[in-house]
Amino acid sequence: MRLEDIDLELIPTRRNDGAVDGIKAAGLPIRATGEPYASYAEAVGEIAAPAVFEDRPTYRLVGADLAGSQPRLRFGLGSYFDSINVGEAAAYEFALAHRGHALTGGVRAAVSDPCDLRQRPVNVAISTLTIRREPGTGEQSFLLHWRDPRKVGHAGGMYQVVPVGIFQPSGYAEWNIGSDFSLWHNMIREFAEELRGDSEDYGSEDAPIDYTAWPFASQLDQARHDHSVEVYCLGLGVDPLSFATDLLTAVVIDSPVFDELFGGAVSTNAEGCVLELQPFNAQRVQQIIENHPVQAAGSAALRLAVAQLG
Repeated sequence: MRLEDIDLELIPTRRNDGAVDGIKAAGLPIRATGEPYASYAEAVGEIAAPAVFEDRPTYRLVGADLAGSQPRLRFGLGSYFDSINVGEAAAYEFALAHRGHALTGGVRAAVSDPCDLRQRPVNVAISTLTIRREPGTGEQSFLLHWRDPRKVGHAGGMYQVVPVGIFQPSGYAEWNIGSDFSLWHNMIREFAEELRGDSEDYGSEDAPIDYTAWPFASQLDQARHDHSVEVYCLGLGVDPLSFATDLLTAVVIDSPVFDELFGGAVSTNAEGCVLELQPFNAQRVQQIIENHPVQAAGSAALRLAVAQLG
């Protein structure tokens, strides 16, 4: 489906459900004082914080139907550490159990179905496969990203499509909640940050982002209007290990537009390294998935995209 076919609804209040928000990880480490950490995010922040580790506001998924005649997603408000305290904690518990540690309670015991939005707070990452297309020949290639474990709090050391970003306002100011509530605008910001190396500071604590006055956003919007940029939604999925929830998307960009906007694309960004363009065909996609540690969302996006768009 096209991204524009999805209807979005925002309930601009934080959903506060004690049964959901009160989930606490099992097996949390103990401080030198003998006191336990209050949450998994607190433990990570003090023991092994990545370069960027901030509890920023997010749009929290509370309802989803992409299979009906009118695809829709419903959101409330949440925070980034919701994912850390539940999802990353679930992966941590799995690792402890795999190593033979006995656990009582915890996230994995509380969440019997990670696809049930009533059982846990759910942040959504928009995982975008970027495809460069030659208009004359139809030849296509795509980008991959290696996530540096020193820089990220999730899926370090793995490969992923690019760009990827949590669906969230650009800043803390109240006006950003409504102003930034757009899947496409979120993707534009991630394109700017991860492929061009632009700053994440948009000045939106002082005023909302004016996407129409931002040259990069305007160029992408015009290209989309001219059909030299096409934006697709491939699906919505949940990683069974970390409960990471991803809206899988693909953006097909004609080579003149791609080269103008990303010809000087960075090879290293704030979260890792962007690899050189890879041939977009079933054989190459299969080779990458079989021979490299690719995130579940990236693997799913690649398989779906090569089947639908390859």
